[in-house]
Amino acid sequence: MLRLHIHLQHPQPRHIGRAVELLREGGLAVYPTDTTYGLGCDIYARRSIERIYLLKGLDPKHRLSIICADLSEVARYAIVENRNYRILRHHVPGPYTFVLPAGHEVPKILQTNARTVGVRIPASPVCNALVRELGHPIITTTVGRTIDGEGAYTNDPNEVVRLFGHSIDVLLDAEDLHGEPSSIIDLTGEAPTVLRRGAGDLSWIENG
Repeated sequence: MLRLHIHLQHPQPRHIGRAVELLREGGLAVYPTDTTYGLGCDIYARRSIERIYLLKGLDPKHRLSIICADLSEVARYAIVENRNYRILRHHVPGPYTFVLPAGHEVPKILQTNARTVGVRIPASPVCNALVRELGHPIITTTVGRTIDGEGAYTNDPNEVVRLFGHSIDVLLDAEDLHGEPSSIIDLTGEAPTVLRRGAGDLSWIENG
């Protein structure tokens, strides 16, 4: 595993470039987001996606989310109606995962039976740099303390090393983070629905 010490606000281009090289080769990466550390790979690397499922012990029905660079990229991978566009415009970049109808470019392994996909645009220069350098989205899931579920997470890069060791290819180490996983909001119904409470203000839903 390659461990690169990355600056949260001003990520070093050489580190981003090296991480993207490994992603293009089918590698798995752990990187800091605006919430917790994320585990991900190239959206088109099916075998790497399968490695993530095995590594985290995820149920095959569990669907991973994608990180996009901006709203125009979201529109390539999800169907964004006017109402949902306004919601996204007001709340991204930010600590939210939005569930939207999946577009045709989303690999089937990432879609639910209802043909939806989770989309993130983190307020994270590191994530933004990775996706822009790669040229398309990356898969993302919270780094857990255990490999048998989603219930726990870690913000400690040393624990990432202990947990995953050589099972990942690159760690972008930004030292300890202080967030919690993103809130997941379903935008496929008549009104936004909170599927998971996490980081970010949710009063705009609860009081709406």
